Amino acid sequence: MALEYDIIIVGGGPAGLSAASSIERQGHKTVLFDSGKYRNALAKHMHTVAGWDHQDPAAFRAKARADFERYGSVTVENVEVETIKQREDGLFEATASGRTWTGKKVILATGVEDVFPAIPGYSECWVSGIFHCLFCHGWEERGQPSGGVLAEGGMNVPMALHFGRQVLRLADQATIYTHGNTQLAKELEEALAAGPAPMTVEPRKIVKLVKEPEGSKVTLHFEDGNSRTEAFIAHKPKPALRGNLHKQLGLEISPAGTIVVNPPFNQTGTKGVFAAGDCASPMHTVTQALHSGTCVGGSAPLQVQAETWHQKSLV
Repeated sequence: MALEYDIIIVGGGPAGLSAASSIERQGHKTVLFDSGKYRNALAKHMHTVAGWDHQDPAAFRAKARADFERYGSVTVENVEVETIKQREDGLFEATASGRTWTGKKVILATGVEDVFPAIPGYSECWVSGIFHCLFCHGWEERGQPSGGVLAEGGMNVPMALHFGRQVLRLADQATIYTHGNTQLAKELEEALAAGPAPMTVEPRKIVKLVKEPEGSKVTLHFEDGNSRTEAFIAHKPKPALRGNLHKQLGLEISPAGTIVVNPPFNQTGTKGVFAAGDCASPMHTVTQALHSGTCVGGSAPLQVQAETWHQKSLV
């Protein structure tokens, strides 16, 4: 027998939690599915979130969940949704671990996952020495003589220099590693000749990364047998949508690889299906996820309420 809810939220990160935090203020019966998979799972501190600076993201999630108890309308299921579909009667049906839940509306807050480059040792350096965002990480490493930028995975000149300039806020020198891409190295050299900065370009192919025990230091080993140690490395891997629920619902994907939504209420091309957070925006930040979660947490209930009285919704 299916468990019946007004709204199904898939995702227990900032976007899903934010959506539930809005919905509960209107008392709608809501189920939130948390797979336990988080993009920032390895991070021990959150930054750029006002009032929650340098605190554990796990504590943030626990606090948000604890706040649900005051309302009593949100049920959290610690399972990963396996299938989701819209039935002929218009309701949405989600299944997991042999159980079934139905809802009038669906909010996907499934996030993204980082696709690491095929460089041995990369994953061991992730978060501890390789930072995807120098606003989120890196300030604690300031005052270093040198920091690195890994210009890999389709990164172009403007993006590499963008990261290089951020490194220079934390270190005296920035080295941009093109990992064997000699054409990119040439273009970067030309750009730096036109706009000089304390940056150098290293075109050699990297064969291994090693996390050093001191601070966030990472040693890059090259195919010619030489190596160099940086205080940290800035690199943003290519993101990919987590899971395939968006495919099951037949949602449109943008050229940036995110679910196409209509802001600010973030409804997808399928009425009654909304998306929030990293899966619906190329700007992957906690604050963006919180904002979009609030937006869909307001819009999904509006549809439920209007349809209850056979009226037209604003969304």
